[in-house]
Amino acid sequence: MDVSEKRYLELLSRSFPTAAKASAEIINLSAILNLPKGTEFFASDIHGEYEAFSHILRNGSGSIRLKIDAEFGDSLSEEEKRSLATLIYYPHEKMELVLSQVSDPGAWYAIMLPRLVAVCKRAARKYTRSRVRKALPDDFAYIIEELMTEDRHGEDKQAYYAAIIDAVIRTDRGGELIEALCQLIQRLAIERLHIIGDIYDRGPYPDVIMETLMDHHALDIQWGNHDIVWMGASLGQRGCIAHVVRNCARYGNLSILEDAYGINILPLASFALEAYRDDPCVAFGLKGNPELTPQELEMNVKIQKAMAIIQFKVEAKLIDENPDFGLEDRKLLDKIDYKRGTVLLDGSEYALTDTVFPTVDPDDPYRLTPEEEDVMQRLEQAFTGCEKLQRHMRFFLDAGSLYKIYNGNLLFHACVPLNEDGSLMETDVFGQKYKGRALYDVMERYVRAAFDDSDPEMRKRGRDLLWYMWLGEGSPLFAKSKMATFELYLIAEKEARKEVKNPFYAYQNDEHVMAGIFEDFGMDPATSRIVCGHVPVKAKDGEDPVRCGGRVLTIDGGFSKAYQPTTGIAGYTLISNSHGFVLAAHEPLESTRAAVVNEQDIHSSRRVVERVEKRTLVADTDTGKELKRQIVDLEQLLEAYRIGEVAEGGK
Repeated sequence: MDVSEKRYLELLSRSFPTAAKASAEIINLSAILNLPKGTEFFASDIHGEYEAFSHILRNGSGSIRLKIDAEFGDSLSEEEKRSLATLIYYPHEKMELVLSQVSDPGAWYAIMLPRLVAVCKRAARKYTRSRVRKALPDDFAYIIEELMTEDRHGEDKQAYYAAIIDAVIRTDRGGELIEALCQLIQRLAIERLHIIGDIYDRGPYPDVIMETLMDHHALDIQWGNHDIVWMGASLGQRGCIAHVVRNCARYGNLSILEDAYGINILPLASFALEAYRDDPCVAFGLKGNPELTPQELEMNVKIQKAMAIIQFKVEAKLIDENPDFGLEDRKLLDKIDYKRGTVLLDGSEYALTDTVFPTVDPDDPYRLTPEEEDVMQRLEQAFTGCEKLQRHMRFFLDAGSLYKIYNGNLLFHACVPLNEDGSLMETDVFGQKYKGRALYDVMERYVRAAFDDSDPEMRKRGRDLLWYMWLGEGSPLFAKSKMATFELYLIAEKEARKEVKNPFYAYQNDEHVMAGIFEDFGMDPATSRIVCGHVPVKAKDGEDPVRCGGRVLTIDGGFSKAYQPTTGIAGYTLISNSHGFVLAAHEPLESTRAAVVNEQDIHSSRRVVERVEKRTLVADTDTGKELKRQIVDLEQLLEAYRIGEVAEGGK
């Protein structure tokens, strides 16, 4: 045994100071390896739709109802099972409704508590008792553990268990115990949550989603392009701020800024309403139907246009400062003939759909007016000074990454940029070219530098790269030829507006090309999968989210209401458990109130993507690999104790 190995074993002996303790841990870890793997839950492109996402998270994408069916079979009616499921999803709201209608709350508690305990026991089957114990709420840990160890076929302790429930009801703790049991069931239903990007933009409640995720027991996030641009905005990056504010106005969701994050947009609103007072802003109608008053609608339209013009100006400055980004063709204000109302784009002249530009000087089109500069300074201060936003973005940094390899799955939001021939596409990042995994790695380093690097120049580079990752052709998060914001607003012709997707999407059914990606990321092409989102799957047109024989799964199914007419559904979720992979396609949720009052669940169609012949165990997972390494180390320690190389008891 060399010196370093002995030193390591001596350190390990501090945690396991005797042969008996080391042996006991080997037995424990060896047993865990033979448990079924826990359930992983994947969701993508949530886009602020809190109610729908929360419901699917609460019902485990339908898995909790399956547990209820399996536990009770025909012993409960369909109505009773539906009511029990609703209680588990929304314990506080459902109890409040039920208890206002029943004459004997104690009798209701006496019925529901044993049912919840039964579902809890079924949900806990694949976990060790120690793992379940750690998940128990402190106030009820002893009570729940006792109830979950009940032997329904034995008679010795029947009076004991009945006395526990009776005492809970008698001391007015029945409601609190029900909530604790329901939350435990929800937690046990999903061992790990994977969010494949885009929590922000379009929908109204990204902040509530963030608070929910921050309370989750085990998750990872792969940043999406809409997340990255909010991260940049939180750091005061002007290009990112301009997009975030414009997009909130475009979808009628300025409340995200005002109500959710306390960002004062009054100076912006005053400027926009004055600068564009007599401007109908004909090209800046809102997306969707946000149900605004006429006054609110006018304000959103004018703010949207004001921020679009500001965006074109601040982006031009960023393009000049970062020539390596290759975005010179995105400077279009200087290509406008302001007298004729046309713009020159890629050698063709197009008529503009809106020719009113009161804040643009044709001789110096990218100069911010004093009023625009004041607006941007105020927005910078508001974004960087918002404690809640900073807390959410720090959580993004801590829990997130650009990609993750987990249990043989390569998780990323959009794409691995490819050339037309399917080879890995190079992207210039501050003078160095990168592709594939190396591109992801270097961009993630710059994202973290934007927040934490001690060098101001590195922080600036990181902030500017956050903006590039939002709209650059070589960005693995954007995955298109250009961000056609200018064209979508101001040019009617479709050929000018077209954003060509990266070839990655055309090659998703090509086994050879996908194998090249897996190999570049150090993965086995025969057993690995890509799970991504970003581009909505047009399920209504027959588009299949399962590609390349199941090696690629694209799970953007339209959580965002703005995308549901395109997809025809209201989101996909992917479930990976010990039996295989199941893809669930969800229909829209009417409302949380309808879910509670009318016991309406989200209807989901479930599709088995893969069913494994041999049930997947913990031993087959990344966690299992780590446990096996720990067992090897402990066996070495045990042998060292036996031959006297290391003294027991730390002697």
